[in-house]
Amino acid sequence: MTNMAEIICAGILVEDTFCGPMRELPREGRLLAIDAMPVKAGGCAANVAIDLAKQGLSVDIIGCLGRDAAAKTLTASLEQQRVGCGHMVYSEKYPTSRTVILLVEGQDRRFIHMFGANQALTAGHIQPAWLEGVKVFYLGGLFAMPGIKAPELHRLLKLCRSKGIVTVVDVVIAQQWTGGEELATLLPEIDYFTPNDDEAHQITGLTDPLDQLRFFEKRGAHTVIITQGKSGAVASRGGRYWRSGIFPANVVDPSGSGDAFDAGVITAIRRGYDLPQMLAYASALGSSATRAVGTTDGVFTAAEAEAFVAAHEFKVTTGNL
Repeated sequence: MTNMAEIICAGILVEDTFCGPMRELPREGRLLAIDAMPVKAGGCAANVAIDLAKQGLSVDIIGCLGRDAAAKTLTASLEQQRVGCGHMVYSEKYPTSRTVILLVEGQDRRFIHMFGANQALTAGHIQPAWLEGVKVFYLGGLFAMPGIKAPELHRLLKLCRSKGIVTVVDVVIAQQWTGGEELATLLPEIDYFTPNDDEAHQITGLTDPLDQLRFFEKRGAHTVIITQGKSGAVASRGGRYWRSGIFPANVVDPSGSGDAFDAGVITAIRRGYDLPQMLAYASALGSSATRAVGTTDGVFTAAEAEAFVAAHEFKVTTGNL
């Protein structure tokens, strides 16, 4: 089977239900009426795939769903956004993952999550034939999917490298993280590694972002981009670092901003941008994701993102690590 998409997004898939925004949570025994509870496709792989489709790129998705109504809702939402679902994996054992997101004005989000079928996805589910013609392979949620084992993923990443496929890997790190040795074997095979600052701290034990970049480079990383929320982002490649700010945003819901940033990185890869251009485009998409409730509704199209970047100043500084 020949894959027709230029990008494959693999990883966590979730059916998201959004509650709010609301002024406050209801007290015990009380009912709070809200205007809507939209149900949307979510999870790292789904968010990045939808955002890439908005950039006019062809993308297929690989993840694990249950045999249930939530799976049908999720795939219908993805297909409506022109994301190919022909390589989806289905579990007979686990239901489709679901999350309820509680949005309270002036407070950070609250999540009620059922992990479900994501735990059944393995690197072996990604068949080599599906990689034919692919230019970028993205994996979202590494270390949050117990079925993804380092040796099998290492072989997959090496196969991508042999085919000239650029790999982008993002992580989800639990508080009690023990994957240091596994990551050390994987980093030399990953072209773009994109943790956020909390994840970088969990992995490295270091707080200074430049020290974190040095840590990853010493372990064979190629390009590392660490997002820092309101503090912008830092990146490194070949002994140099870049530090960027953020674009202005009227934040409604920060859900999905990190995934939109990753979609911007992948778009920049396909366009041949240098790192400062990449950081600007990725930051624009990340900022746009916060404009609306949900992970992808507010994300710019390609034309919107290009106009936004052209209209706003974006500072990037650089130096030696």
